[in-house]
Amino acid sequence: MNFGGTLRINKFACFTLGFILFLIIYWRSGGVSYPSDKNDLINIKSLLIAAIHAAERGGKKVIEGKNHELNIKSKGKTQEGANDPVTDADYASHCAMYYSLKHTFPKLNIISEEHSKDDSSCLNQELIDIESVPTEHKTIEYMNDEHVFVKDVTVWIDPLDATQEYTEGLYQYVTTMVCVAINGVPIVGVIHYPFPTRTYWGWYTKKASSNIPAIQHNEENKEHPRVVISRSHPGKVADIAKEAFGPKTVVTQAAGAGDKVMGVVNGSFDVYLHATAIKKWDLCAGNAIIKAVDGKMTTIKGADIDYSPNGNVKVADGILVSRFDHDYYLSKLPKTLTGPT
Repeated sequence: MNFGGTLRINKFACFTLGFILFLIIYWRSGGVSYPSDKNDLINIKSLLIAAIHAAERGGKKVIEGKNHELNIKSKGKTQEGANDPVTDADYASHCAMYYSLKHTFPKLNIISEEHSKDDSSCLNQELIDIESVPTEHKTIEYMNDEHVFVKDVTVWIDPLDATQEYTEGLYQYVTTMVCVAINGVPIVGVIHYPFPTRTYWGWYTKKASSNIPAIQHNEENKEHPRVVISRSHPGKVADIAKEAFGPKTVVTQAAGAGDKVMGVVNGSFDVYLHATAIKKWDLCAGNAIIKAVDGKMTTIKGADIDYSPNGNVKVADGILVSRFDHDYYLSKLPKTLTGPT
């Protein structure tokens, strides 16, 4: 037995041990950022459930509002010179949606179209039960949880889309909308119709609500696309659409960005075209839903829309929405559109 032999060192084992020690020191020194507690994380599945409840709570306020004095006021003129009205129902829906979400997720950054002069009357909103999935949306229960940093999340809400039509009794266009954006990318969208009551939602890369139909791609639609544009100020966009997509283009006027996007999502239209500035709370929910069904929303210049909280709330370059053949329709449009939408 030789006790005087040479000790051989395994270089690979030493390297591995050294690397593990380095990782331990790196983690403890703060090289890797972990949430300080569970409140720094938020569950996207829970946000989807909460968004549905919030949009439907807002919808109830919108329904109640039509039975009372609307107290119509003007927020000014749009870029196209049209009146931009607001009603007590807008504010009531804002209270119900914004504060129910804020009380449920205190750290959540929420951007709303409306702001009441005195929000103190809104502070008694009930918490949302994020374990309670509405009966018609039970498929959500079988979806996996997905956690992200709450600091990366921005929620955009539109308490009453198509206010002008609401004041005119054209309730079929009216929606309430909630959108969840992560690092500026729209991921979850909810669009609720109070008249008649129904709710659509989409979770990008995951699933869309079961009431959204499966639409088959029809190559021939490109020869005579059905294009939806704004009802309240169509301007020159109908002419732009026919010049771009051909004389067989069928142009229909509708109201509310949410309703027009859902018209594309549900297959009533091939394209939604808007030629000038529009606000991000009008677009975000529809953007998430159209992506969830493999469609697309971009500016007329083909750029994705950034829903980060610190950017401009306006999208200045117009928008194009389609469920199929987006690049084809985009290629047909001039990159700069002029005239009101």
